[in-house]
Amino acid sequence: MTRHEQDFAADAFTLKRRNANGGTKPLKGWGFRNETDPLTDVLLGSPAFLRHMATSSLSRKHLREAPSNIQVAQAQHKELVAAYEHFGVRIHWHEPEPELPMQVYSRDSSVMTPYGAIITAMANWWRRGENYAAIRTYERLGIPIYDMVTAGTFEGGDFNVIEEGCVLIGCGGARTQEEGARQVEDWFRKEGWETRLAFIDEYYVHIDLMVVPIAPKLTAVCLACTEPEIVDWLKSKGHEIIDVPFQHTMNLGCNFMSLGKDRIIAPTSSKTLIDKLRATGFEVAAVDMSEISKTGGGIHCMAQALLRSPD
Repeated sequence: MTRHEQDFAADAFTLKRRNANGGTKPLKGWGFRNETDPLTDVLLGSPAFLRHMATSSLSRKHLREAPSNIQVAQAQHKELVAAYEHFGVRIHWHEPEPELPMQVYSRDSSVMTPYGAIITAMANWWRRGENYAAIRTYERLGIPIYDMVTAGTFEGGDFNVIEEGCVLIGCGGARTQEEGARQVEDWFRKEGWETRLAFIDEYYVHIDLMVVPIAPKLTAVCLACTEPEIVDWLKSKGHEIIDVPFQHTMNLGCNFMSLGKDRIIAPTSSKTLIDKLRATGFEVAAVDMSEISKTGGGIHCMAQALLRSPD
């Protein structure tokens, strides 16, 4: 068997890991049960080749009015990396490529699950290479691929694990199509998960712009732009809601990263959320993301949790 044939066979084996009837065994050494257990390993993308492109209505608005200063954006990303290092999180990197100017948003091209990685299907043609690069990254890290989205576009910011065995899936139509969202939903229903689809206006890009878990049964939500039915659903599951003001949300203030054990990395623009969390004893690393976020996303968009260890 040639090396190429060996690689193909190994890839085929990896892709068959998902049991079509559900009941897939969780991985050992990678993955997570929820978005609030202690984060030990994270996947980031380098901003080395970052460009400000028209990926969403928000990024187009900034392009018209005040385009991102890329050098400042790159310096801000270094501060974000320093925050992860401060909290002892191991950082893994996508290999930077000049053809992938938006690869800094590592949440979009894949989704980590308890069972392995999902390779998504990017909407913008200039970002589709990120999906192939993600396959190489997971292969290098030795992380199995659970499956690949094929039914329509689907991006990782629309996969929101609210708590163990429960996922909120966003669908705005532009970046994540209903066909892609329902394909992913079907996989997790077969795994025995509770699923909920949230149909959002495409202006808000992904569901993690407006709903992000902070800690067990504590969730940040922009009440001004989240459907009341979603809020009621979260409350019915016993979640306390911290409201993030609309203007802060539009500055990616609800797009933060929970590190577990009452630790958060959040943008300085999210003053209301930061003040509320610090008042209740959270340790918050506030990072200025004002320039890099103009290019299309926030702190949560720039990180893919690879491993969270239960307390």
